[in-house]
Amino acid sequence: MQTLEQKGVIFVNETDEVPEGQTVIFSAHGVSPAVHEEAASRSLKTIDATCPLVTKVHHEVRRFANEETEILLIGHEGHEEVEGTAGEAVGKVKIVDGLEGARTVVPTPGKKLVWLSQTTLSVDETLEAVAILRQRFPEIQDPPSDDICYATQNRQEAIKAIAPQADLVLVVGSTNSSNSVRLVEVALEYGAKKAFLIDYASEAKDEWLAGVKTVGVTSGASVPEILVRTVLDWLSLHGFGNVEEVRATEESLLFALPPELRKDLKAMGKA
Repeated sequence: MQTLEQKGVIFVNETDEVPEGQTVIFSAHGVSPAVHEEAASRSLKTIDATCPLVTKVHHEVRRFANEETEILLIGHEGHEEVEGTAGEAVGKVKIVDGLEGARTVVPTPGKKLVWLSQTTLSVDETLEAVAILRQRFPEIQDPPSDDICYATQNRQEAIKAIAPQADLVLVVGSTNSSNSVRLVEVALEYGAKKAFLIDYASEAKDEWLAGVKTVGVTSGASVPEILVRTVLDWLSLHGFGNVEEVRATEESLLFALPPELRKDLKAMGKA
């Protein structure tokens, strides 16, 4: 965020903070139809940078809602993605927040049920919640395909491989990032002696390296590569310059730029 702010980007929480007629970018977490309508009512130029995987879940919510199926959305209450997804079918989505939510959610009597999930959840956490829901509601439908973000899955699998060998794991990411926080938890669960979440290399502490021979480094799903590089540079300055890359799988999927941006770039190319 700091890098973007230095380039003049202003971060806002509500569309009414944006002057009329100006440009607003919707983040990868996505927003509800109500937010799109608010932006249109204020003549804002919108660039929808919603992750295609989130958009896919939005489509599923609308489809199931049209089929009069109640959606049990596994995710963190108050998370931007969850709010946007639930907003696709107001009154037809119930939030299932964690295992306790799976144990206590009360669906509408007589309704068909389907579960969907926040894309950046831990795979393990999601499956545990699903197991509880299936036990309580044997007829609940599964989504047509896996909706967990592939970048989230791959990082979790990689950290499971790294953690048993690591005296220390550094996760580059924000405290308000569900998948970044979960990476710290997974590292500790799978054998890392200690693990810390940092936004920047400047937050790393020299004392963390005391007695450490092997350091694991990973990042949240949407963390810029440059931030990871600065952490590796910091480690190199402290004697940890030998880097071995661990991959859970090869990532070959590429997403296109938002259509509004592609249109503008095409117009600029013709100019």
